[in-house]
Amino acid sequence: MYDDIIKKARTGMDKAIDALRKDFTKVRTGRASTALLDDIRVDYYGTPTPLNQVGSLTVPEPRMITIQPWEKNLISEIEKAIQKSDLGLNPSSDGQVVRIVFPPLTEERRKEMGKLTKRMGEDAKIAIRNARRDANEALKKLEKSKEISEDDLKRGEKDVQEFTDQFVKKVDELVAGKEAEIMEI
Repeated sequence: MYDDIIKKARTGMDKAIDALRKDFTKVRTGRASTALLDDIRVDYYGTPTPLNQVGSLTVPEPRMITIQPWEKNLISEIEKAIQKSDLGLNPSSDGQVVRIVFPPLTEERRKEMGKLTKRMGEDAKIAIRNARRDANEALKKLEKSKEISEDDLKRGEKDVQEFTDQFVKKVDELVAGKEAEIMEI
């Protein structure tokens, strides 16, 4: 039971880190990344379909994404879907390929993105602390019901705190790395 609580807390913290990494892929930096387009859905014969399933996405240059649709009649739908997204991107096409050129980020926009990454980092830390709280409460319940000793409770709380600190440090490292990537010109 004790090991299950520790394992569950650790799993919850791992999920918070994974969610943070996934969120970071959606934050626009100075470079083009196809991950920015992961949430865009194209109307494919009446069905909202992920963009990466209606064409191939490539990054031929650091500030450009090209989309080669598998069916030429989808070009206008792809352009509409990208324009509807809240990414502020302006696609253009030549009848064969859709191109998205990323303008350089202004300093103000970079600072905005930096604040966004810090907020995402704080959300991840909150999730980690919630996992710690849940684990500590579960350990206290076990101690109250005499399933573990007071020494086991203290050891468990210490273990939970140690890997909480490790995960919080990992979040700080991820946020610092993403901020450096955003500020890079």
